[in-house]
Amino acid sequence: MKEPSNLLLKLARNLFPDTTEQVKFVQAVTNPEPFNPCILWLQEKPQVHPFTLETPTSWQPEFVDRLALNTKPGKHQLHDRGSYYCLDFSSTFAASTLLTISPPIQLILDMCAAPGGKSMFAWQALHPELLLCNEVIGKRIGMLTSNLKRCQIEPSAIVNRDAEFLATTIPKTANLVIVDAPCTGQSLLAKGEKAPGCFHPVSINSNANRQKRILANSAKIVAPQGYIAYMTCTYSIAENEQVSEWFIDKFSQFIAVEVPHLATYQSHLTKIPCYRMWPQDRLGAGAFTVLFKNQDVGERNLLPADFLSYH
Repeated sequence: MKEPSNLLLKLARNLFPDTTEQVKFVQAVTNPEPFNPCILWLQEKPQVHPFTLETPTSWQPEFVDRLALNTKPGKHQLHDRGSYYCLDFSSTFAASTLLTISPPIQLILDMCAAPGGKSMFAWQALHPELLLCNEVIGKRIGMLTSNLKRCQIEPSAIVNRDAEFLATTIPKTANLVIVDAPCTGQSLLAKGEKAPGCFHPVSINSNANRQKRILANSAKIVAPQGYIAYMTCTYSIAENEQVSEWFIDKFSQFIAVEVPHLATYQSHLTKIPCYRMWPQDRLGAGAFTVLFKNQDVGERNLLPADFLSYH
């Protein structure tokens, strides 16, 4: 058994008042076990399902399937054809807030899009007139482009711009901005992956500040009555609940929206409606998600006609 660090133990105490839950959480993070793979269908399901399925959760959309342990959906020919995308179930949980948004949707902007899973979930759930996938890290654009092309996600476009540039260039245009924010990635440990320094206060503070900057710029891009879906794959309160509380305090036109199908996942660490998946519950490695709505009224700006031609 791997010994937990003092920083992880401190985090556990901050997250859970109950010592039993603290122990379960630390165990899940330090001694990871495999989670059920998950696929997001982007084309029509075959009449005979190619995989053994797990019983779906009450909130799981019909276009997502959770598979039996040790299934390898990425090696199937349907994956090569783009019939589905292999999506972590924690990501499905985080993106499921979008199921409460009613179409029609003209423009969705995924601010931190690569490798593309949340973008494709939004495309399948909301059928936007245009899906705009932004990725600021140049070396990640190749995988994003490949995934969107393989899965035939159209109409879509990819841009490589900083959030501040987009806030200045396309204000009040998007019905939905997805902010799957860069974070310390603490939940990677529960999947058996590495996340160096993920519990260090300096790293947490740095990420929280970056998340606030991205959200602040995203607020300028959202059209009146539009939404921001904020989500992370980390456990830190400073990157999740505290960022969310900062955002609605700073941008009073936004409210956090209740998501009824996630009510049982309400975070006990804040009074605003936001939701957590914990690794010890064995559905996924962990996620945080919250949906903000812009209460302003007025007209939505159109995307500049030449925007995609020169970006």
